[in-house]
Amino acid sequence: MIDVSKTADIWTVTINRPDKANSLTHAMLTELAQIMEDAQNARAVILTGTGKVFSAGADLDEARAGLAKSEIWERLSGAIAALPGLSIAALNGTLAGGAMGMALACDLRIAVPSARFFYPVMKLGFLPQPSDPARMSALIGPARTKLILMGGQKIDADEALRFGLIDRIIEGDALLDHAAELSALTVAADPKIAQDIKQMCTASS
Repeated sequence: MIDVSKTADIWTVTINRPDKANSLTHAMLTELAQIMEDAQNARAVILTGTGKVFSAGADLDEARAGLAKSEIWERLSGAIAALPGLSIAALNGTLAGGAMGMALACDLRIAVPSARFFYPVMKLGFLPQPSDPARMSALIGPARTKLILMGGQKIDADEALRFGLIDRIIEGDALLDHAAELSALTVAADPKIAQDIKQMCTASS
């Protein structure tokens, strides 16, 4: 349910469970975390999904059984944040719940016009994953983060772009091509220079 393709130092990682809105099981999260931990030599990593939803978050049955509180979410988002290359979330559709952490940990986020964004953990009786509120606040500010996490608001792609939650809106048939285009300069650059620039950007945020 997780597909990986590698082309010219670009890894494309695809969540492939469209019949379940790409909801994530513990096994899928573990596989994703391992892939990201193994991607230290990748010059760029593109994370996307199959179908019209990027991910609905945790598989509901497993969430009720304890997945919502599992440390695997933090392992995954931490592995993405630690990637030395450029990481891009190419959001092929709606992003919900704990799956938000994957996108927040990426360097860039691009999305199709139909994408929606929401994180209804408080309504479900859970806390968000520990790193997610801080990462979201760094992108869109504390008040807008509370609007999503505490106000329970679902925002569309246009509003997400205005907030700074995503960086560009791209039509679906061009999404992966645009992600590859954004990766091209980093892939062609001296790896040390690219990594140093990434660290400088992080240090200044």
